Amino acid sequence: MPALVVCAAPVAGMPGCRAELVDPDTPVATATDAGLTRGDGVFETVGVHDGRMHDLEPHLERLAQSASMLDLPAPDLGAMRDAIALAVRALLEGLPSTPPTALAKVVYTRGPDHGPNAGHPTGYVYADVFPDVTRERTEGVSVITLSRGYPHAIGAKAPWLLVGAKTLSYAVNMAAERHAKSRGLDDVILLTTDGYVLEAPRASVLVRLGDEVVTPAAEGGLLHGTAQRAAFESFTARGLSCSYRDVTVDELEAADHLWLTDSVQLLRPIRELDGRMLVVDRALTDGVNADLLAHG
Repeated sequence: MPALVVCAAPVAGMPGCRAELVDPDTPVATATDAGLTRGDGVFETVGVHDGRMHDLEPHLERLAQSASMLDLPAPDLGAMRDAIALAVRALLEGLPSTPPTALAKVVYTRGPDHGPNAGHPTGYVYADVFPDVTRERTEGVSVITLSRGYPHAIGAKAPWLLVGAKTLSYAVNMAAERHAKSRGLDDVILLTTDGYVLEAPRASVLVRLGDEVVTPAAEGGLLHGTAQRAAFESFTARGLSCSYRDVTVDELEAADHLWLTDSVQLLRPIRELDGRMLVVDRALTDGVNADLLAHG
């Protein structure tokens, strides 16, 4: 049974901010909530591995950054932190044993357009168990590349496109995933129209070229990954150099190894890219995933 926590008055500086555990079937948002009617809001997903939350503070920092990009009132990160902890604790206490993987999703919207709470943001957290991803972490995933529909570094020219913000407007991302699955594949790597690598719909892309591991720079129009940062620490400890920079499609195709990484599924090697089989470094992947699981 998932756990649901409502953050009453989740705006920084507003009095009476509190986190309240409610029944998971309790309605949280109204029919006029802008998060539902327009996708006008932001979210974060915190991975919970063996009962421990990972990278909570980086997720909260990114939530605040995304909210700022949407001109939302600054969220009360203290209330959000309490809500996440309460949701995770309620989930784990309601289970017969600790699941290997769970998640806590934080949602923060502009709130209802009408009524007494018009203009007051909506905030809530729900926690749930995540399906087993052992196969994906060990055997790897099959991936297709698809166009994101805009050129490299479009965010600097058109900030209203909100590239780099983790918004609720994920319809395009989910459509890309469904397209891949309709072709019998696991996931997608999104590309710019002028030949640069962006990210997966719900993960960062890591590219190994010799002794270097690179991920596309956030300035190119994508999110700054949280699990990716922890993965870089592990790769660096293992003698590889790591960097953020623009990555071309040619480099993607020439890579020695490729991975997708996110806070919930951690490091997943790519075993197939656009129909071409790739080598999976099982030992390196297992080692980095062990480091990620030990990382709090």
